[in-house]
Amino acid sequence: MDIEQMVTEFLGGNIVLVLLAIFLIVCVLAGVKIVPQSEKFVVERFGRLRSVLGPGINFIVPFLDRVAHKISILERQLPTMSQDAITADNVLVQVETSVFYRIIEPEKTVYRIRDVDGAIQTTVAGIVRSEIGKIELDQVQSNRASLIEAIKTQLVSQVDDWGMEVTRAEILDVNLDAQTRQAMLQQLNAERARRAQVTEAEGRKRAVELQADAELYSAEQAAKARRVQADAEAYATEVVAEAIAANGLEAAQYQVALKQVEALNGMASGQGNSTIVLPADAIEAFGNAFKMLKGRG
Repeated sequence: MDIEQMVTEFLGGNIVLVLLAIFLIVCVLAGVKIVPQSEKFVVERFGRLRSVLGPGINFIVPFLDRVAHKISILERQLPTMSQDAITADNVLVQVETSVFYRIIEPEKTVYRIRDVDGAIQTTVAGIVRSEIGKIELDQVQSNRASLIEAIKTQLVSQVDDWGMEVTRAEILDVNLDAQTRQAMLQQLNAERARRAQVTEAEGRKRAVELQADAELYSAEQAAKARRVQADAEAYATEVVAEAIAANGLEAAQYQVALKQVEALNGMASGQGNSTIVLPADAIEAFGNAFKMLKGRG
């Protein structure tokens, strides 16, 4: 009987120890929280915010604190959104946008907004309609970068209370209805035709300018040639005048005789000229020339 009592007391004591060990293990498991690098844990105590656990090993009070929310802090991309907007020149366009964001303050995101993605999509739609309405269609196409920056700036200021950071905002495409596209295509073709006509007119103008420059250059060269010839003739006249001044009338008669001889030589060398009739004064001129040549000799 005593042995049975001892066995019972031993087993009872062991059960208590086992239960105590199990309780301690449960407390440790409930009190130690390992948070992954890509997440943050929101801890509540009796339904109220207690703390936000960052990556690594964290400790909470078992049975009093609990992890109410596990929030990913990785960057997220919203599905492509499409909304209609009207430009300043009353053109209906369909804008496709995409937004990238990440949660940096989970306690704000958890307790201030229910549907994060839906709230961002609604906000982006309103901002896009507002910004598109300020500019014309041509500016939507050409100033897309500034439009994206304006959307991102306004979006950042509006989602700041939700504990989020907008990393990127993109306008993927701007679509037009069929009639507007056809009108723009006709305008583009007309602009191309106008540019072709302007290019052709400029080519003709350039050709005329080049032709005028060529004619001017030719006239300048001819004038230079005449000027050189006039200078040469003036020089020859000056030489003759100096010879006359130095030698008197005989030098003048000598030059006249030489000119007559050259003229007769030209007549004699022509085709079909077999007989040459010389006037008496020509023969006398030859004689004078020969006399002067002899006198010079």
